[in-house]
Amino acid sequence: MIDFRSDTVTKPSKEMLDAMLNAELGDDVYGDDPTVNALENRLAVLTGFEAAMIVNSGTQSNLCALLAHCERGDEYIVGQGYHTYLYEAGGAAVLGSIVPQPIQVQAGGELAFEDIEAVIKEDDAHFAKSKLLSLENTHCGKVIPLEYFKQAREFSNKHNLLVHLDGARIFNALTELEIPLDAICQYVDSISICFSKGLGTPMGSVLCGSKAFIAKARRVRKMVGGGTRQAGLIAKAMDFALDNHISRLKDDHSNARLLASLLKSHPELTVTEPESNMVYVALSDNIDGQKLAKDLYQQSIKVSAGQSLRLVTHINVSKDDIEYTAKTLLSLID
Repeated sequence: MIDFRSDTVTKPSKEMLDAMLNAELGDDVYGDDPTVNALENRLAVLTGFEAAMIVNSGTQSNLCALLAHCERGDEYIVGQGYHTYLYEAGGAAVLGSIVPQPIQVQAGGELAFEDIEAVIKEDDAHFAKSKLLSLENTHCGKVIPLEYFKQAREFSNKHNLLVHLDGARIFNALTELEIPLDAICQYVDSISICFSKGLGTPMGSVLCGSKAFIAKARRVRKMVGGGTRQAGLIAKAMDFALDNHISRLKDDHSNARLLASLLKSHPELTVTEPESNMVYVALSDNIDGQKLAKDLYQQSIKVSAGQSLRLVTHINVSKDDIEYTAKTLLSLID
C-alpha cells in the first residue's frame, strides 16, 4: 500500500530498529538514560539552546512549551490554522487556562505583523495578558524564510512577546532554505521538533529552549503523563534519523514536485506547486472525491478522501510509486 495520508505513517527501517535494539538504557524520569541524555545534548547544540527535553509527541511538546511560557490568564497569539490552536484538542486552554488569540494565516504560511499588532492587548484588567507568539514552519508544506523570523524577533522584542516555533517539519524547511537549524532558532525562545514525520521515527519529539524553560517544561511533562522510563529506545531512533534521514528529505521534495508536474496538466485538477513534501490537489465538481479515494485504495494507494487531496511524500514513497500513483489517478478520472 502506497500511503499518502501523511508522513507520520512511515515504518522504521531495519537499520533503525537494529540501532534501537542496541541502545544503552536507563530511567529517564530519574535522568539516567544515557541515550536520552546524549540526544538532548545533541539537540541543544544543534539548536544553539541551553537545553532540550524528549517528549512523546509533537502535541505534547507544544503543550509543554505553551504551559511553560504562559501562566493562567495569559494569551498566546497564533495562526487560525496552526497546530497549536486548531489540531491539538485545545490543550493549552483546557489544561493551562491559557487564552488563544487566533488570527488569519497568510498565503505563504506566515502571520502578518499588522494582524498580530492589532490583537495585542493593552495592560488592562479587562483583558488576557498577551504573552506569547506561536509560529509554525513548515505550515501546510509552505516554507517560511529566515528573514521572517528575524523580523518576528524584532517585532516580539518591541511588544514584549516570547516566541515559540512549532517546527514539526523544520528539517523540511531547512532543506529548502539550505541553512542550519540554529540559524532559525536564534530568533525564537523555544522550538518543538517532531521526529515521527519527515524523519521517520516511530514516535517522539524534542523541545528545546533555555535551562529555566526546560526545567519548567519537565514539570509540565510529568503532570500530563509524559515522563517515560527507558526512553532511550526512541532517543536512539531519533539519533539514527539525525544521521541518516535529513539529507534524504530532498528526495521527498523532488518526488512531490514530480507528482505535481504529472497531475497539473489535467483540466479537472488544480494542483498547487509544492514547496516541500505536500502536494495539494483540488478536484473539480465533476469528480467524486469519496469515490476516487475508494478506487485508489483498490489500486493499493491510500489517500484522505475529499474534494481537496493532500498527498504527502515521505521515506516510504519512491519515485516509482509517484509515477504509478499519477498514472493510476489520471486513469480513474478520465
